[in-house]
Amino acid sequence: MIQIDPRSSTPIYEQIIQQMKELCFKGLLKSGDKLPSVRELSTMIIANPNTVSKAYKELERQGIIETLRGRGTFVSENARETLDEGKMEMIKEQLKPLIIDAFYAGIDFNHIHDWIDEIKKEVGGEAHARNKKSDEKS
Repeated sequence: MIQIDPRSSTPIYEQIIQQMKELCFKGLLKSGDKLPSVRELSTMIIANPNTVSKAYKELERQGIIETLRGRGTFVSENARETLDEGKMEMIKEQLKPLIIDAFYAGIDFNHIHDWIDEIKKEVGGEAHARNKKSDEKS
């Protein structure tokens, strides 16, 4: 489910967040799916329960998961439905320096578009199918 890279410079809780989002994006985790408890996941990935708890709290804050008292933690019903303008702007600002760096490395925009298509195919899953349907409607 989750694979932690101990050599990565990315903190463990951020690796958990990113991988959970990716599992949802690919459709491997669907709305309503039960997630392992903090204790269970910390045992599976050999991490401190506080680290897993921190990741779960951030995922809950972002609306990706929800904890139902006495029942457990689940993928949120509206995990992908939230369109946050602030988040979109932040991602756009993070993308800008990458595009500028690519330009100065001699990479043209067509090549970047090819990479985006490659990544879409790689992560694919439900989100890709959903975007394809909305493209067909347009």
